Amino acid sequence: MAVISEILEKVLTLKPAEKAELIDKLIASLDMPDQKIDELWAKEVEGRIDAFEQGKIKALTLEKVLEKYK
Repeated sequence: MAVISEILEKVLTLKPAEKAELIDKLIASLDMPDQKIDELWAKEVEGRIDAFEQGKIKALTLEKVLEKYK
């Protein structure tokens, strides 16, 4: 936490435009692809498709799904 406090103290001295640029870069860094996570999702999707094709799971219409949350 001390490091964050030090960084924040320095950031607060920046001009508004510099702060905005920093915020943009920080937010963009959160969207960086993660190959391991992408591979895990691909494996999950393939498993779900296989299960559907084998009749192990059923598909629901959007209307059925939304009914649950009304």
